[in-house]
Amino acid sequence: MGKATRDAYGEALKELGAVNPDIVVLDADLSASTKTAVFAKEFPDRFYNTGIAEANMMGVAAGLAAAGKIPFASTFAVFGAGRAYEQIRNSICYPKLNVKVAVTHAGLTVGEDGATHQMLEDISLMRTLPNMTVVVPADAAETKAVVKWASEYKGPVYIRMGRAKCEDITPEGAPFIPGKSVLVRDGKDVTIIACGIMVAKAVEAAKMLEEKQISARVINMSSIKPIDEEAIVKAAMETKGIVTCEEHSVVGGLGGAVAEVLAKRAPAHIAMVGVEDTFGESGTADALLEKYGLTAAHIAQEAARLCERKNA
Repeated sequence: MGKATRDAYGEALKELGAVNPDIVVLDADLSASTKTAVFAKEFPDRFYNTGIAEANMMGVAAGLAAAGKIPFASTFAVFGAGRAYEQIRNSICYPKLNVKVAVTHAGLTVGEDGATHQMLEDISLMRTLPNMTVVVPADAAETKAVVKWASEYKGPVYIRMGRAKCEDITPEGAPFIPGKSVLVRDGKDVTIIACGIMVAKAVEAAKMLEEKQISARVINMSSIKPIDEEAIVKAAMETKGIVTCEEHSVVGGLGGAVAEVLAKRAPAHIAMVGVEDTFGESGTADALLEKYGLTAAHIAQEAARLCERKNA
């Protein structure tokens, strides 16, 4: 098991801070959890703890961006995308300011913190905002690549990260390219499109399907917006259907984004693995993923069912 994406975020900030003096980091009194404390220890004069005042933090970040700095505003996903939504919309996205909203503790794997902290709606909220780029890295290596890219890109970015450790999928040093997916595993029968921690589970599901003589293509769609339309259309044309997988609600997330592309360009059979329009609950990360069907076995089951439907 590799490290958590939030750990890679803290390391990336420290590395980039050493080479770019314009990078500043803001946090809402959660730096030990978001791992921005790593940056704060190294560059205390460029770190701002705004306290438990996320809306104000986004306004401060907007001001710093207007002054030429490159702010990374960090907090938990439920507070960043939820509590500070209006400020992100009006103070960051509307004027297209160079703010990076980097959130951690997204999804069910927040675990025992329960439904109030398990943000399952943020991809939906953020991808509807004009000028916003939305990225959900699959692992530590991709997180570092995303943070580096974000520091060089001019414009708002939402980076969604998690609390739990995740499997290593991305080769060290591989660049992140917005609007481009990564083919993790090729296949001809069905395509599994995943983001975040679900990419590793999609690979595991593909191995399960192989035992049933089903060849599964696995795509890491870390760039939710812009999304890789060509890869989606290609998958629709070359395989029997698509299964999307995300640690997020099936309403408005990766599944919705893929379905929009299919509806416009290449109608195809689609199944969505995610949280089914409900809130989470308190429990261990593994127990919650099992209960809500975010497992390799469930992905494989949905993929097999989709293939059977196509063959019927």
